[in-house]
Amino acid sequence: MTAMTLYGAPGWGSVIAEALLTWCEAPFEFVDVEGFDSPGPARDRLLAINPLAQVPTLVLPDGTLLTESAAIALWLSERYPERALAPLPGSAARPAFLRRLIWLVAAVYPTFTYGDYPARWAPGDPEGLDARTLEHRKSLWLQFEQDLGDGPWALGTEFSALDVYVAAMVHWRPRRAWFEANTPRLSRIADATLSLPLLTPVWHRNFPG
Repeated sequence: MTAMTLYGAPGWGSVIAEALLTWCEAPFEFVDVEGFDSPGPARDRLLAINPLAQVPTLVLPDGTLLTESAAIALWLSERYPERALAPLPGSAARPAFLRRLIWLVAAVYPTFTYGDYPARWAPGDPEGLDARTLEHRKSLWLQFEQDLGDGPWALGTEFSALDVYVAAMVHWRPRRAWFEANTPRLSRIADATLSLPLLTPVWHRNFPG
């Protein structure tokens, strides 16, 4: 397969797509657009292919544009079924996988959209919005924790793209120390995923600290 092109920035949501592509051993080129969230050359470069200027943005070999991490995860699960990023259609674990995947991007992700730029959305009370979105995010993670079983992965005994999401997102606020203290199952899943040798270079590039 001809190489794909992934536009992203270290430590941002593109780390999820980067890790998924790496797990699939898919050929891809990474284009660093760090600083894309502010006016400048990086943002202009991203805007030229994605009018929302979001990462990850994945360009397929035929030029097709694929955005949204969940869409990328599902596409890769179909293109590389042997890598088992998602339970097969019809399997007992499929509904739980789909529910949790969409929940992560529909419920948790928006708290970053608004909480990371509070002055943009609540110019009269940016600190208040920041605090409220962070507390809501914590409550969502606590819900996820309660929904988990005792298996080593988010789906129990089956590794999936969900574990990659968890491993990346524990680095974001409220940060790993909070997860370790309040969500031991999620923290365990993150540690296991972060320890996978194939993905170690991805985590080191994105979270060097």
